[in-house]
Order: sequence, then C-alpha cells, then structure tokens
Amino acid sequence: MAPAASLRVEVDGGPATADRLRHLALVNYGHLTVMQVRGRRTRGLGLHLARLDAANRELFGTGLDGDRVRDHIRHALGDDFPDATIRLVVFRPDEAEDVSILVIVRPPHDMPAAPQSLQTVRYERPVAHIKHVGAFGQIYHGSAAGRAGFDDALLTGPGGVISETSIANIGFFDGDSVVWPDAPLLPGITMQLLEPALAARGLPSRRRTVRVADLPSFDTVFVSNSGGVAPVGRVDDVPLSIDPELVKTLFEAYESVPWDVI
Repeated sequence: MAPAASLRVEVDGGPATADRLRHLALVNYGHLTVMQVRGRRTRGLGLHLARLDAANRELFGTGLDGDRVRDHIRHALGDDFPDATIRLVVFRPDEAEDVSILVIVRPPHDMPAAPQSLQTVRYERPVAHIKHVGAFGQIYHGSAAGRAGFDDALLTGPGGVISETSIANIGFFDGDSVVWPDAPLLPGITMQLLEPALAARGLPSRRRTVRVADLPSFDTVFVSNSGGVAPVGRVDDVPLSIDPELVKTLFEAYESVPWDVI
C-alpha cells in the first residue's frame, strides 16, 4: 500500500501539534537516531536502542525504554509505510518529568553506490560521541561542500586529523585490515555492524590516527551511514584508489547484516 503522504510527524504517539513541538523549536537540546526501514524491519535495532538509552542517560539522567521506542516507531509507520527513513528525536519539555519522543517518517533512502567526493574542512563536532540535535556546523559545512560540487564534507582537526564526514563515518582499507579514525567521532550504527561482518571476511578492524596526507596510501576509502556504504573516489582535488574486490567485499558484508523486526 502506498503511503498517503511523503511525510509523517508524531510526538509521543500522537499528532505533532504546535504545543508538543514548542520546546524543541525553542531549545536546541536532545538526541536522535536515524534508521532505514524495509518491510517494517531495520538493521541493528538493538544498537539503535542502546544508543538512545545511553544518550538519554548522559543528557537527561535516566534510561529510555526500548519497548516504548519501538511502539512509537510502529505507530508512526502505521499500515501505509512499510518502507521508510525514520528520524527519532528525544527531548524533554520544560518542567516535564519524562522525555518526549518525536518520530519523523520519510520515504526510504539509500546511499548512492557511485564513488563519493569529499571536501576537507576544519571542524569537529562538539560531544561527538552523541548523535545530538545541535548540528549547525555539520549542516553548514555539508551544504557548502555540496555547493562546491562535492557529495559531503570531510571533518578534520589540528594537523589534518580525520574524524568523520558531516553525515557518515569514514573507513580505510590498508590491505590487511579496516582502519577507523582514532579521533572524536560518532560510532555509527552501520560502522558497528560492518566491523564483525568484515572481520568474518578476513578484514579485522583497528583504530589509528589518520591524516588527510595519508589518504593516497590506502587501497580503498569508504563511507558508511544509515543509507548504506560507498567508496570514496576523491578528496579535494586528490583522486583516490578504489579496489573493486575490496568494494565488493564491503557491499557483501553490508548486505549480509540481517534485518530486525521493529
């Protein structure tokens, strides 16, 4: 059944009224997760719920019940959105004892499989380990990169140390293993799912400092987020190597991840 509209927004299982959204519009404080849903299933559901619970404890001092989260997602999907992109935001209205859950349902989205191009910028997300709503900097740099003809911005710190992109994790194949940046970053759900899936194919993961100057030394560079995975073909004006066999292994590892019933 096709959805009646391309967008649905609910707060705590009900209509997203002005009163329910007032606090979130005025106070930019909360956390979120984004997931792709196909057939009312998503990859890494347990990791999403763990992310929300941990962030809620850090931001609001209390856990977040996973069954409540699942109930709100199912309600927002209804009978007419079996496939969707879910953006779930948790915030606490003024003087409220408990948090509120905002669920935004949009059409499904997959990352383009074509090689991506990235523009380096000097920016590090504050409180990078939390997927939070304070995203002005990354939106600004991502949009600027798009206007310059790139797919995304590559966030870097002092000395050109790479952390992540504005909307994705970045990984590197060095021939023997997968290297993830040892820098402040969000441990993305897809990144967490890829690590064991790639290890099962003979590519263990490790962390180390990676600088922009190091990029040409890698066999393949790739990005990952809720939309999937893709190789990186260019950073600034520097073309990067892409090993077809490594890319094939990357896609196979991603596709091997099971879908969980919400």
